[in-house]
Amino acid sequence: MNPKVADKIATTVLYIVSGIIIIILASLLGYILFQGLPHISWHFLTSPAQSFEAGGGIGIQLFNSFYLLLLAMLISTPISLGAGIYLSEYAKKNWLTDVIRTSIEILSSLPSVVVGLFGFLIFVLQFKFGFSILSGALALTVFNLPLLTRNVEDSLRGVEYEQREAGLALGLSRWETVLHVVIPEALPGIITGMILGAGRVFGEAAALIYTAGQSAPALDFTDWNPANIASPLNPFRPAETLVVHIWKINSEGIQPDAVAVSAGASAVLVLAVLLFNLGARYFGNRLFKKMTAS
Repeated sequence: MNPKVADKIATTVLYIVSGIIIIILASLLGYILFQGLPHISWHFLTSPAQSFEAGGGIGIQLFNSFYLLLLAMLISTPISLGAGIYLSEYAKKNWLTDVIRTSIEILSSLPSVVVGLFGFLIFVLQFKFGFSILSGALALTVFNLPLLTRNVEDSLRGVEYEQREAGLALGLSRWETVLHVVIPEALPGIITGMILGAGRVFGEAAALIYTAGQSAPALDFTDWNPANIASPLNPFRPAETLVVHIWKINSEGIQPDAVAVSAGASAVLVLAVLLFNLGARYFGNRLFKKMTAS
């Protein structure tokens, strides 16, 4: 067969496969948004859920999702930055670093339900945190940390070695070179990975069912004392997140308008994840242009 003809055939097949994938994804997202957007309103986004009557919202669940995400990222970001910097800039090439990298790869491929059971046994039972936001945040840290660490390491390794040499030639120490030369150059990739990781955490359910719990107690949004059980900032209270709420109302069937609430909550979830992904691209491009003066 003529190589040019074979190339055209292969290119056409790839375009067709790509088009099919795009159509499937667009159809899925379009169906969820088409079914859910009519049910979204300010009342729906701010009012608490109802168990045995219609008209409830997702206000508390939405707040719980963002609060738990914030705690998880506050815990996992410094650890992943430190681990990524060590593996990229300081770790020697030996069997120990090979074991560490292999362990990170294995942990990043664990099913979320396994992480949830681990969090249940360690954080809920062993550490006696109970079903709480703190237990959920720690479980999400275990779930997200390997991916964030690998992202930081890959971003730092993408920086040209000549830039490190230039920093050392100017009299900077190794740490100062990493802090003032390498990290700023790799920052767009690191930020992009962090935002994408946040979107992944925001849509997690299995790990939170066993750690954060399946209940959303009434909250007093005028009480910002973290020590009070009714305070939204209390990290030791149970917290049903948005994804867990979608799973729960569909599995229990005790809510008269479960279909409408589920459709609206699913649309909110899809929009949130899309915003995370678009935000990652936007901030990544802005930071790249700023850091590289392009």
